[in-house]
Amino acid sequence: MASAEQLALSQLIKSVHKELRESTKTSEPDQVWRDHLSNQKVLNQYATAMHKLATCHWDKNMHVSSKQANCRIEWVVNSCREYFFEPRLLNLFREKENKIMKGIDPEQASSNNDYEVQRISMLDVGSCYNPFAVFPDFSVTAIDIAPANDTVSCCDFLEFPLGLHSADSFMGCHFDAVVFSLLLEYLPTSDQRLKCCQKAYEVLKPEGILLIITPDSRHQGANAKLMKNWRYTLGLIGFCRIKFEKLEHVTCMVFRKAVYKEVPRRWCSIHKETYMQQALNIPQDFNESVFNVNSNQQNQNQFLTEVDETEIKDLFNGLPFVDHEMF
Repeated sequence: MASAEQLALSQLIKSVHKELRESTKTSEPDQVWRDHLSNQKVLNQYATAMHKLATCHWDKNMHVSSKQANCRIEWVVNSCREYFFEPRLLNLFREKENKIMKGIDPEQASSNNDYEVQRISMLDVGSCYNPFAVFPDFSVTAIDIAPANDTVSCCDFLEFPLGLHSADSFMGCHFDAVVFSLLLEYLPTSDQRLKCCQKAYEVLKPEGILLIITPDSRHQGANAKLMKNWRYTLGLIGFCRIKFEKLEHVTCMVFRKAVYKEVPRRWCSIHKETYMQQALNIPQDFNESVFNVNSNQQNQNQFLTEVDETEIKDLFNGLPFVDHEMF
């Protein structure tokens, strides 16, 4: 049971997120975000609250088997190790992608097998306190708009330049893994979340992975349509979802940067349903009191309706690491 302190800290986090979303209803979203970045008092309060929540309430007992939200750090670590250090998994995804690509364009498909990792190069976005630094098989670059300690660089990933030769930019195709742990819901609009994921795609090596953890305290499958729309949207960018796991208070996903964008986009064309659109919405986008009624509301609210039987089946099929119908 959550303590009074944990509830108070969580409420502070939620209130910051909600205020940002509310502000974008009446002001230009990018300006709202810039104004937030200039409010050092709020940033410091947020950083302190998140650090205390993580270290005192979430991450002190990390046991994946418990299915608790506080295992999120170990879940990321284990997912990365399984993918990069168990050759059968990386080979499985590579072979599957090459097989599909041969059907699309035989001249482009190849059997490249030169991806070898000694230490996993990770970009932890919204890191807070750099929790992955303690693992010796990871080389971590930790960034946050409000770092909780000096091992985390102060950086807004939305606005950070990408380039190959600048000391003030991230190199393209540089990282093995990018982590968004409780990050995307901080961003107040779908467009900003989408931009964040597009940047992750650019800094990842081909066959690298994006690991996303997002809050979700509802029952198994309750937000399945919303998550399938995330899968569709990230597929259009060039990601294949390869792992999906619902823990007690969070949903955890791994997306693979495809060597060939045509492969995940093929999945999108085959599996597109009427409610799907290129957007990264969260439940709070739809259920807050000031949500504006418009002609698209009925379509958007389909994300929150009872899940289809086929969606429930998708959540339970597949190997422990491999997402069902991954391509």
